[in-house]
Amino acid sequence: MTYKEQINKEKLPQHVAIIMDGNGRWAMQRGMDRTEGHKNAIEAVRDTITGAAEIGVKYLTLYTFSTENWNRPEKEVHALMALLVDYIEKETPTMNKNNIRFQTIGDLSRMPKPVLEQLNGCIESTCKNTGLTLILALSYSARWEITDAVKSLCAKAANNELDVNSINEDTISKALTTKNFPDPDLMIRTGGELRISNFLLWQLAYSELYFTDQFWPDFRKEDLYKAIVNYQNRQRRFGLTEAQVAE
Repeated sequence: MTYKEQINKEKLPQHVAIIMDGNGRWAMQRGMDRTEGHKNAIEAVRDTITGAAEIGVKYLTLYTFSTENWNRPEKEVHALMALLVDYIEKETPTMNKNNIRFQTIGDLSRMPKPVLEQLNGCIESTCKNTGLTLILALSYSARWEITDAVKSLCAKAANNELDVNSINEDTISKALTTKNFPDPDLMIRTGGELRISNFLLWQLAYSELYFTDQFWPDFRKEDLYKAIVNYQNRQRRFGLTEAQVAE
């Protein structure tokens, strides 16, 4: 029986977030330049998006480029930006065909103009689609996001637009770049590393975490389904006891 056949459609995670790690190591193991790993990762992205849409996942967030990634070798950064423009240009018609809505989170002010234009064009083109919402985290880090939210709330308080005593978890959540999306139910990380790497720190508070040694370029929809089956075999307690959840 395939993992897809084992999935309980009544217990699907509404939102899956993925740290797509291992591109560079995948390439180096094959004697290739690191950029070849990023190129070969495109098929993993396509297949995972297709797989999520096929079973009815509502939101899929892919950690595509972190704020720390700007510190990588200039050649690699340029290659990543070129790949991003090419991917968005080629995939926008496919997203519309498959009813996929495209969104981004992150500090897009740092993105090159051609990239920004391509991203905005895809967002506008797919805005009326009602199927899977695909979210790319670009020039993103959770510490940047939280810091930016704090600055925003402080500015509102200073302008008497916000009572400091009224600030709660909901207020902060609505100040984040993810305010229009539910928190992830499941976070998947490929590449064998066992850390979150500054990704959705606020939003992952009660997410189920799934780690695999598989490098991202080799990841396919059946691997996504394997992670979802693993998720469905867990009991999410949100701070309660097993007995309380069972009631």
